[in-house]
Amino acid sequence: MLAIKRTLRYLKGTLDFGLGYPKRKNLTFKTYTNVDWARSVDDKNSTNENSFFLVVYLVSWLRKRQ
Repeated sequence: MLAIKRTLRYLKGTLDFGLGYPKRKNLTFKTYTNVDWARSVDDKNSTNENSFFLVVYLVSWLRKRQ
């Protein structure tokens, strides 16, 4: 419950934050994916990485071990 309250307080304090992008007529959204199929010799888990771009700006990045 404390973690939820802390998260909500943080979000309330960042309502005015945002990302600015230049005005363009053609906005392109690109995603790149990299998958490593169990090359890890320690645990034999695969790793999935994703990068999401709007125009040339990184919007989100994700790395997940399966």
